[in-house]
Amino acid sequence: MIFKQVFDEKSSTYTYLIASSKGREALIIDPVLDNVEDYLKLLTELDLKLVKVIDTHIHADHVTGAGKLRDKTKCATIMGEHSPAETVEIKVKDDEYINLDHLKIRAMYTPGHTSDSYSFLLDNYLFSGDTLLINGTGRTDFQNGSSKDAYNSIFNKLLKLPEETFLYPAHDYKGQKVSTIGKEKKHNPRLQVSNVDEYIEIMSNLNLKKPAEIESNVSRNINLGT
Repeated sequence: MIFKQVFDEKSSTYTYLIASSKGREALIIDPVLDNVEDYLKLLTELDLKLVKVIDTHIHADHVTGAGKLRDKTKCATIMGEHSPAETVEIKVKDDEYINLDHLKIRAMYTPGHTSDSYSFLLDNYLFSGDTLLINGTGRTDFQNGSSKDAYNSIFNKLLKLPEETFLYPAHDYKGQKVSTIGKEKKHNPRLQVSNVDEYIEIMSNLNLKKPAEIESNVSRNINLGT
């Protein structure tokens, strides 16, 4: 397997390139529009063919590059079935598998940050979108977010995975690139709660500013960034 992690400094977004070393087919998770040419260059350098692109959810802090990658490479666009983006070619269901040559990626419906949030599991690599972050969790105060749903997604799905599972989030603001489920169980301050009510209390008092261009970003991302 070929695996690359690409960081966007403006939005602190991680984009992931996954490919089969045998068939040279590639998939990109959470692309940023401003970096599409960089992804295309990387694909050329690695002699890969982009066949699928995934957005974990409708992002609010950047514009997705999914539509532009589709137009440039004829790749298929993928989101979870709860996505409001009607131009997505393939909408996957909870526990459905996405095939990439011999690689199998499991879609996991993990709402809470947004109502359409999905995570994706490839062997012991978990791409958690904004649901579970390193030493944090995704905010739940816009885009039909729900702290109760987030608690269920995190504690009853993601934290049930083996502790050695690698965690690769869609964002990090402190330069951290990867963690594990085991580390997050022990050290993530948002997860040191006894029940859902304690988690809701924490999330209700974050008092975070909304992304500066949330309205335009969401509107564009429903159309895959075009």
